[in-house]
Amino acid sequence: MAARIERLVTSGEFSLDGGTWEVDNNVWIVGDDTEAVVIDAAHDAEAIAAALGGRRLLAVVSTHAHNDHVDAAPALSDLTGAPVLLHPADEVLWQQTHPDRKPDAPLADGQQLTVAGTTLTVLHTPGHSPGAVSLHAPDLGVVFTGDTLFAGGPGATGRSFSSFPTIIDSIRDRLLTLPPETVVHTGHGDSTTIAAESPALPAWIARGH
Repeated sequence: MAARIERLVTSGEFSLDGGTWEVDNNVWIVGDDTEAVVIDAAHDAEAIAAALGGRRLLAVVSTHAHNDHVDAAPALSDLTGAPVLLHPADEVLWQQTHPDRKPDAPLADGQQLTVAGTTLTVLHTPGHSPGAVSLHAPDLGVVFTGDTLFAGGPGATGRSFSSFPTIIDSIRDRLLTLPPETVVHTGHGDSTTIAAESPALPAWIARGH
């Protein structure tokens, strides 16, 4: 059976720079009936483990290290034995949430992860955070963008360790160059497509962060 994509929405808090906000996060599960990877272990490790339903978890992949995307990662790793993967440039943010535990292995631009016969290619897409990554699965016609690209615009860049010019470069050079029909699965909210977001790039640049 070919890899399929499942979405689990979990709720919790996002905290940074002294502020805290209630958020709903998309947790993406990619796999088949026997194995899977989890993209962004947010808030509730037991709910994510239940959604896996006994499948072997190959990796917990973090698109970036804001607490709402990694707060459940160590617990999910402990439940399943799967390693937590994170781009090293985001370890400064990871340490704010998990000072006593490091990620298990690094993510690098161009790295390929394979699950259920499907390849996920890591695209380093900084801006929302220094080590933000997206995961492109051409066989499935999708890209998982974390908080880099949403339906309607780029991710937030008004807080520590973020950069508006950098996120625009990432979106323009790494994401909008993907096939227009590519479905964009985001870290929060609804999915979109590359074709739907491409025309808005000049307006995003003009607006600033």
